[in-house]
Amino acid sequence: MVTSVESIVMDHTGSINDPAFPEAPEPGTIKMPNILYKRISGWFGLGCLNNSKKSDDGYVEFGQTDVESSFGRTLGTFAGVFSPVALSMFSALLYLRVGYIVGNAGLLITLLQFFIAYIILIFTVTSICAISTNGAVEGGGAYFMISRTLGPEFGGSIGTLFFLANIVSSALYIVGCAEGFVQNFGPAGYLVIEGYEMKDSPWWRFTYCSILNLVNLLVCLVGAGMFAKISVMIFIIVCISLASVVISFFVVDPMQVPIPEANQLVQNDTYLVNGTYTGLSWETFRDNLYQGYTRDYTSKNYPMTDFATVFGVLFSGVTGIMAGANMSGELKDPGKSIPWGTMSAVLFTLISYLTVAVLSAATCSRFLMTNNYSYMMPINSLPVMITIGVLTATFSASLSNLIGSSRVLEALAKDNIYGRLLKWFSKGVYKGNPVWAVVLSWLLVQIVLFIGSLNVIAQINSVLFLLSYLATNLACLGLDLTSAPNFRPSFKMFNWSTALIGLVGTLIMMFVINPMYAAASIVLCFLLIVLLHLFSPSSQTADWGSLTQALIFHQVRKYLLMLDSRKEHVKFWRPQVLLLVRNPRSSTPLVHFVNDMKKSGLYVLGHVITGREFSEFDTDPTVYLYPHWLSLVDHLKVKAFVELTVAKTVREGLSHLTHISGLGAMKPNTIVLGFRDNQTPLDYFQRAGSEYITDKFETEGSKLFEVRDNDSQVDDIEFVHLIGDILRMQKNICVARHFNEYSKSHIAKSGSLKYIDVWPVNFFKPSQNDPFDDTTCLFMLQLSCIINMVNGWKHLRVRVLLCEGQASMSDMTDLSLRRTTGYAKMKQLLGVLRIKADVELVDDWSRLRASLRGADMDINRNNETSRTYLGNVNRLISRKSSETAMTFLYLDCPPESEDLYVDYLDALSQLTDSLRPCLLVHGIRAVTSTTL
Repeated sequence: MVTSVESIVMDHTGSINDPAFPEAPEPGTIKMPNILYKRISGWFGLGCLNNSKKSDDGYVEFGQTDVESSFGRTLGTFAGVFSPVALSMFSALLYLRVGYIVGNAGLLITLLQFFIAYIILIFTVTSICAISTNGAVEGGGAYFMISRTLGPEFGGSIGTLFFLANIVSSALYIVGCAEGFVQNFGPAGYLVIEGYEMKDSPWWRFTYCSILNLVNLLVCLVGAGMFAKISVMIFIIVCISLASVVISFFVVDPMQVPIPEANQLVQNDTYLVNGTYTGLSWETFRDNLYQGYTRDYTSKNYPMTDFATVFGVLFSGVTGIMAGANMSGELKDPGKSIPWGTMSAVLFTLISYLTVAVLSAATCSRFLMTNNYSYMMPINSLPVMITIGVLTATFSASLSNLIGSSRVLEALAKDNIYGRLLKWFSKGVYKGNPVWAVVLSWLLVQIVLFIGSLNVIAQINSVLFLLSYLATNLACLGLDLTSAPNFRPSFKMFNWSTALIGLVGTLIMMFVINPMYAAASIVLCFLLIVLLHLFSPSSQTADWGSLTQALIFHQVRKYLLMLDSRKEHVKFWRPQVLLLVRNPRSSTPLVHFVNDMKKSGLYVLGHVITGREFSEFDTDPTVYLYPHWLSLVDHLKVKAFVELTVAKTVREGLSHLTHISGLGAMKPNTIVLGFRDNQTPLDYFQRAGSEYITDKFETEGSKLFEVRDNDSQVDDIEFVHLIGDILRMQKNICVARHFNEYSKSHIAKSGSLKYIDVWPVNFFKPSQNDPFDDTTCLFMLQLSCIINMVNGWKHLRVRVLLCEGQASMSDMTDLSLRRTTGYAKMKQLLGVLRIKADVELVDDWSRLRASLRGADMDINRNNETSRTYLGNVNRLISRKSSETAMTFLYLDCPPESEDLYVDYLDALSQLTDSLRPCLLVHGIRAVTSTTL
């Protein structure tokens, strides 16, 4: 029931002895101008040279070992973000699919598609920049940002799909690279050496893809630092190649371009078919303005193209905006590098794509673009530059995605998202390189390569990336809408509207590209969320903060302000309970019972730390105890809040709890106490056969909430004062007794327990009690009905035990009329209240009532008459309770004189002695309604 003295000892005397740090080694003799050092180390990613120092002559000195190690540890904006993003966004699209897009969709639709794609990308980039500049970003890129914002369940599911997106994307670019090799060095290739041409067939192309994937694996095993070094060189090569393409559109004369032999839609064995390169021509430009969808000669069965398939291919080529974020673990300054590098790369690729698309539409016939996707090769003044550009751009993009996927997988393993299933990936790390994650990523890429068709892989790739972009925008939108004070990114070109546009755009375009893939990915995402919530170790242990909690807080606060206590109506009344707990180890059955009785209402576990004034504590003891009480709630699986307070006495503490519990209109209206008796408390956490047994609260040398036989309790007078105080505060009260014998599982399984009994009679003042118009009697009926609605109690019948001689029937002299009238009135009342219950008349009541001899007002006095009467009533209840699981009894108000408090408590003890679990109830306000 009530709270005993808690002994809380917190030791704050310990100290931390920091180990002495070794002195920094002496700088070497390498010198560099300070301005040059800053630009090179920050932009090209030479790393953070910890031992460098600025000399008086304006030079920077640093050790040789720092230079050698910096590449392996840190990357700058250009090498770490701009180059990977730009190369990933060029990939296979720039050289191999611009003609496919412009030729099928027409220039106007192509510009529209680029506009849609880059609007989604730019707004998603603003979300990425906002998150990445709102705190330190570690390894895992997009997964890290999403998981630390949305929590482990959402972050883990999106991270898994983002990992798969990188796998599919790497396979996509490998297929594009192999296609470039075949079109250049295969049969009828532009750079083929007679007698040494590459063979071409689906299985030969799969072999080439496998070789390229193996090369990717070897490079990845060396580490991301090597990729960062070569990515800058590859980017320069691709830029030179791109410049040659643009220049060639202006300087190359018109010509006929052969259609590849692999295009069996238009080619045959008797003659070759050519497409036309016209040079800059207004007629060609006008002919290519509008759409003219044809069949895709590179896909199986030559499917017809449309807006969705073309956009899917286009978008798959520009999904590389996460390539820089994926390298977050190797970046020197992620918060600075990711925004600047990503945004500049997006703008650079957009200008490049629009330039190539417009020039292609102005110089190449539609027939050429739709039937020869490699048309840039023969029309280039230096054809070898296209070959170099195709191979380097696609290979570097596939390599970037393989590295990115391995980093995401490593982050999932480190965060323990999938427990032991991925745990070994976090251990398979050599010199910062996740070797086992790289190997698994390579293996999955190899499996995806079996799909073969670049355009089919592109649609899957686009949908998966769009889903990860959707999650990123959702995370930013939620952060901004919740107005969290700690969300203050240094990147300012962001607000909720940009995130919303990005979110809606990604969602719509997912279904435009492929409704089946989009629906399947969303279903998979939600399935992963549910599974991770139920089974992931990180869902309980991760301390990242979850956006869902911020959103819940935001909405709860708003709705609590809308919940007006002045508009409460009895029709919608429900128990809102404060249970005062002395020790949870001995009170677990009662805690569980009240959880069933609350009927989705507020439930608060209250505990008072007594014995000392608050000022006598060095620190607030509730701060230490509160997490353990929350763990208790989790263990017992009850839906309850916890309120702890410190007071000199339990009576004072109860006043604190009653007034502070709840918020706004959600305040407790019913207080539940355990009974004050001398029963030895039981430890249900350690008791053999207990439903609540656990070692969770056992610590070395002591145990939390320890049960002691000599625990001090409130005395009899203070306990009755508690009851009186609760009634003065206008709260309903329930006093529970014999719940040490309560077991819900036993009640659910037992065939011998059939009833929930309600005794609508005040045994202390029976002649003044009208069961049909008494607030307490109606409150008892309401509580019994609520309990009967709960699983585990539904098989029981509510039984109302009606006694003769109560106020409404006392003036009837005819016994049979009294019985008939009382029974009929009770059935009528139950019908009006919609309570399904049996009514039983108690035959022995008249004799027991006569033994009281009219001494209603003296029942609280401990005299012979009252003891005899209460003993008889107790035996009557016991006889009727042989098949009863729970008994509700009327709790009379305490006497006015404190001198009678001990006798009053003795009377309650005699009334309930040796019964099954029972609840003494007193109601203050109406809780039932008969109106619609």
